[in-house]
Amino acid sequence: MNEVDAHEAFVALEREIGLLLRRSRAMSARLAGQLHPDLDGAAFGLLALLQDAGPLRASDLVARLGLDKSTVSRQVASLVALGLVDRSADPDDGRAQVLTPSAEGAARLAQIRTARRERWESDLGDWPAHDVATLAELLHRLNRLGEAREREAGDEPTG
Repeated sequence: MNEVDAHEAFVALEREIGLLLRRSRAMSARLAGQLHPDLDGAAFGLLALLQDAGPLRASDLVARLGLDKSTVSRQVASLVALGLVDRSADPDDGRAQVLTPSAEGAARLAQIRTARRERWESDLGDWPAHDVATLAELLHRLNRLGEAREREAGDEPTG
């Protein structure tokens, strides 16, 4: 069995994740355009997060996405104006608002996700299902590490 050089493994990992992230950003921009021609690419991820984890406050989106407040505010305003996101009173704090995908936003997002999943099935159709499941599990583990690091960073005292 071949020895794996740890340094080279991390160099390859950084390169491949960088490529994946660049392609993901480009895909998000295309998908946003399919959701609505006036939609910013980053807003696609915001809508998807609301669908998966919502309802959320804008401050929750800031924390989860690692974006600045003004960027999230602008994207939320755009999604609301396009009828893709609804605002409602937070049941835990009537002074605050929570955001959820509108019926139209959820329907459009479902169509895009179906098309994206079908693309993955086409691109990876010759992979054994076990390999696809392994890739999904490894990405899941990587994402949980990132979430834990973000929580730790959020708990650190500032200034």
